[in-house]
Amino acid sequence: MILDTNSHSVFLLNYHLVMVTKYRREVFDDEVSDAAKSIFERIGDSYKIELIEWNHDKDHIHVLFKAHPKTEISKFINAYKSASSRLLKKDYPKIKEKLWKSKFWSQSFCLITTGGAPLDVIKQYVIDQGQ
Repeated sequence: MILDTNSHSVFLLNYHLVMVTKYRREVFDDEVSDAAKSIFERIGDSYKIELIEWNHDKDHIHVLFKAHPKTEISKFINAYKSASSRLLKKDYPKIKEKLWKSKFWSQSFCLITTGGAPLDVIKQYVIDQGQ
């Protein structure tokens, strides 16, 4: 197991995040997912979040990522949901036709620490989504 470090601590903070579109609207295809992933990586940099694995189904995304101990995960998720909603609707107008009142993401999300499960098992689970 390889641990992350900074000048004052040693840590390993892996998370599995699942975010669902509002009313489970089917808006994700490979192109929209790639754009959402790119936004995640850009915003993640400023929150010290590193993407490990990404995949999608038609109405949700699965993200495996690493974080820093000082990262405020809920602030990051809110920033990501806000920015990705705005940018994806702007860049892919067809999405608006599938949404209800222009709401993109469901208010809720699932965030799980990867604790006891081997990371390779979780990574494969994320990869297998949508199949």
